[in-house]
Amino acid sequence: MNCYNMEEKLAKIGITGKLFKLYMAAVELNEAPVQEVASRAGLARTTAYDVLERLEQEELIRFEERNGRRYVIAEDPVVLLQRLEMRREVLSDIVPQIRSLYNRVKGTPQMRFYQGAEGVHTVLMETLTCQSKILRGMLSMSELIETPGLPEMDEIINERIRRGIRLRVLRSWQRDVEQIWPATEADLRDLRYTPESTVISVTQYVFDDKVAIISSKKENYGLIIESDDYAGLQVQLFEALWSISSEPSSREAALEI
Repeated sequence: MNCYNMEEKLAKIGITGKLFKLYMAAVELNEAPVQEVASRAGLARTTAYDVLERLEQEELIRFEERNGRRYVIAEDPVVLLQRLEMRREVLSDIVPQIRSLYNRVKGTPQMRFYQGAEGVHTVLMETLTCQSKILRGMLSMSELIETPGLPEMDEIINERIRRGIRLRVLRSWQRDVEQIWPATEADLRDLRYTPESTVISVTQYVFDDKVAIISSKKENYGLIIESDDYAGLQVQLFEALWSISSEPSSREAALEI
């Protein structure tokens, strides 16, 4: 890749102009006094200092004092990938919050429809942005095992636990086709089973001002509704159903009879 192409690509992540010149000079010299790096980049030392401090903030270089002279040391370029990954994770958390604020200011509910497996994944990932740290779920186990499948669900569960989000979940006995996802403190999961007359056939999560819906594999879609009023109604319905649902021990006792 020639220098022009490199500059063009790095410009897309904000490393352009003087930043690019000084960064490339630092990389090429690896370790050198500030004056030498500035000279290599074709910039005055006083100008270079301000720009180098920005590169330091981006963790692309670091400074070291040696015998009264300040040296610039280039960090491993892999830090570029690490920074992008970190920014992606931060943005995945904060964009839904900003969008909710944006929609709240507009004063209108929003509905987002996502088709296919990628859409289901998008909706599941958004549940991990739950700011209240309380996620209310009505889960159709048999449907989730089929779509998106256990490997992806395990990843979502592990990330939920890592972020400290507690799941209060309602499930139907008839849809629990495998003995997995029990009520445990380690998994931050509280579980109850709905009355036999109530069968949950579509998965729904309620959190903050959002209601997230995951369809069966047949319809294969994900849906997010952003509305304070609608989310509030779904919380009330969830709590009403929770109050008449059974602890897991009740089911186990029934199975033993």
